[in-house]
Amino acid sequence: QVQLVESGGGLVQAGGSLRLSCAASGRTFSGYRMGWFRQAPGKERELVASITWTGGNTYYADSVKGRFTISRDNAKKMVYLQMNSLKPEDTAVYYCAAAPTSYGGYDYWGQGTQVTVSS
Repeated sequence: QVQLVESGGGLVQAGGSLRLSCAASGRTFSGYRMGWFRQAPGKERELVASITWTGGNTYYADSVKGRFTISRDNAKKMVYLQMNSLKPEDTAVYYCAAAPTSYGGYDYWGQGTQVTVSS
């Protein structure tokens, strides 16, 4: 079991930055692939970024490439999402998720943190 708690959301003006954090706890964190998802009102949840256990492979949705950076600190059991040049369309609830394997589904989810970007 892995428990995930997100923090760092808030209200920011367009062009601003936020850094989301995800704290993991539980029996094990080793080997887990981590992802950040978001869901805006009336829209489906989408994968924004993911990172493998070693950090050697990352994925970014086209809509955030060049603006968002995912990183992790395995010793601290933390995952981060640095969001720069924020746009109003980035407004959503952001969720941290953990997948026990490199190619399997995300089994564990945080409660989400709201990000609101004003124009």
